[in-house]
Formats: sequence, C-alpha cells, structure tokens
Amino acid sequence: MEAELLTHQEALMRQRGMDVASLFAEHHVGLVRLALIMVGDHATAEDVVQNAFIRVHAGRAKLRDVDKALAYVRSAVLNCCRSVLRKRALTFRRATPYEPPVWSAESAALVGEERREVLTALQGLPRRQREALTLRYYCDLADQEIADCMGIGASTARSTIARGLAALARTLGESS
Repeated sequence: MEAELLTHQEALMRQRGMDVASLFAEHHVGLVRLALIMVGDHATAEDVVQNAFIRVHAGRAKLRDVDKALAYVRSAVLNCCRSVLRKRALTFRRATPYEPPVWSAESAALVGEERREVLTALQGLPRRQREALTLRYYCDLADQEIADCMGIGASTARSTIARGLAALARTLGESS
C-alpha cells in the first residue's frame, strides 16, 4: 500500500514537473544566493543547499502538497543556514566581527561601498529580521510566501520586515 502511495506521489510530482531533480535544476542558483547572503561564504552556501535538497529528496513521500515543494526547499535552506550559524557562534564566540568576503580584486572593485555598508548592516540585524528582509528584497517573495518559509504568520512577517527596515535605516543613517 505504501509503495503504491510512493509511486502515485512521485508520478504526481513528475506530472506537475516537480521532481526533485527538476526543482534542483530550476532553483539551485537562486537558493545558493539566498544561502550565501545568510552564511557569508560560497562553499558553505553550496553545502547548505545540497543538504536541503538531500532532506527534500528523503522526505518527498511525506510532501502533501506538491505545489509547495519550493517553499519546503526554501524553508530547508533557511533551517540549514540557521544550523551553520549556530555552529559558528559556538566556535567563534570571541572572534573578530564578520566582514563580507572579497573573492578577487575585480570583485572588490565592482562591489561598491554602499553595498558593503548594507550587507554589514544586514549582518548586524537579528536573525529573524535578516531572513525576512532577504526573502523579501532578494528573493522577491510575497508576505505569505515569507511567512510559509519562516513558519510565522503573514502579519508577523510584515511587522518583522518593517522593524528590520527601520533598524537598517538607523544603522545606515548613523554610519553615513
């Protein structure tokens, strides 16, 4: 009986074009960018997204609504980012403040001072505000999609975004 359910679920996912492989091919780059903003380095971001897709693949039979597969993957990416950041916090409790990475001289020349200030200010925000702002302005998600990814209500997502923007404005206003 369960084998029939698995095959029916996988057939439904493939029929709608949402098997894990196509989901990976279509959204991998965007999810890596999301993770990169959250964790700060490309190698860790790649690992985070890979682990999230491993979780999705392992739990694909439990996914009730195939249309929410992307939201499920985004949530898994955010959860993996949180785990990475928790481990870093334990390891580097007394480390120097985080500086965004510079990958090459060309990249450093292209990255403007304003962008660095915004990213530094963003890293100084509480985790929840940073996630909400990243999902809104980087991933261009609606309030309900943000709420689904973060496991909160839509009104909480809106107020978190508003508080995050206010905190960013204060920080950037003081530093300029």
